[in-house]
Order: sequence, then C-alpha cells, then structure tokens
Amino acid sequence: MCAPWDAKGSIWSGQAFTLRYMPAREDRNQLVEFRNPEHPQRHAVETCPPGHVMVMDSRKSATAASAGDILVTRLMMRGVAGVVTDGGFRDAMNIAELDMPTYHNRPSSPTNLTTNEAIDINVPIGCGDAPVFPGDIVVGDDDSVIVIPAHLAEEVALEAVEMTVFEDFVLSQVKGGAGIIGLYPATQDATLEAFAKWRAEQGR
Repeated sequence: MCAPWDAKGSIWSGQAFTLRYMPAREDRNQLVEFRNPEHPQRHAVETCPPGHVMVMDSRKSATAASAGDILVTRLMMRGVAGVVTDGGFRDAMNIAELDMPTYHNRPSSPTNLTTNEAIDINVPIGCGDAPVFPGDIVVGDDDSVIVIPAHLAEEVALEAVEMTVFEDFVLSQVKGGAGIIGLYPATQDATLEAFAKWRAEQGR
C-alpha cells in the first residue's frame, strides 16, 4: 500500500482500533444514514482512542473512499496515531499534507456508501489480507505498515533492534568496500567477531 505521508525517516506505532466495511445494499446506504450519530464510520472517528491507529477493512476495494480529508483531519486532531485502509482515500492530496501517517491503496473519489457499508467497530478484520485484532501493534515507516500480534510485540521489538544494529554494521562495512559474501548473512566466524568488536566500539 502507498503511504501519503512525508515525514522522512520516521517510524511510528500504535495499537489497532478497527473498522470493518461490508458490501453495500441500496436500501441501507442512502445519504440519510449520515444523520445517525451512531453511524459506525462516524462513531469510529469519534471514539478511536488517542494514540491508537484506525485500521479499516475496506474489502481491498478502492472503488469508493474509506474516508476523506475531513474525517482523517478529525482523527489527527483527536490525537490518533495513524490511519490505515486497504481501500482508497478521497482528497488524498490533502491527506498527504497532514502531520499524521496515513496509508491507502490508491486515491478514490466516490463516497463509501457507493459500494461499502461500515458495519463493525473494533472487531477482528482483514486489511490487505493481513489479520488485524483490536489491540495489535501497528508499526509503519516510509516503506510500509505491518501488524504485530500484541502478545508477540516485545519479542519482535527486541529482535528488530538486534537486526537493525547488525544491518548498520553491515552497511558500514559495505560502504568501506567489503563484499557481501560471508558478511550478509553472517556465515563466517570472522564476520561475527568483527561485528562484536564494532558493536563494542559503537556502544551498541
């Protein structure tokens, strides 16, 4: 999915708060539905906790927008950490300028009522074929967004730190002219010894 967000080099995270869409049915999806203050889409925007990430299951369809710049701006103003959908955004060019990470499939103009009905809040969903449970940890950067089961978050975080340190070492060696055979992955004892020395020198 693309990320209309330009905070270069930034990594962000938050717990998942979910919204599920289903195929729309004409008798249930007239514009009058938006007069209902408990309409699931509007209600989700007003109840997603600060610091959480709203993750939307839009059936991997960008034929209609999951949200537009007004709803996403409201989420930003409420302190939501990010927004992710496997559908599309309306006003994508405006959303790209917001100071909040947002990920979508592609821009889409039609209102969600055209093809989607917001039906469930904070239930297990699929977003871009990824299973997402409320409370899972959502992590994103300039490349992508991933979902980590909450009970595995600490284990994954520790492993990610270790891999980042090692890859920083590898990059320093490659910039110094080293080849990658035996270096990446570290299949030679000499590489592990050099890494241990480098890590001690770097205080990492």
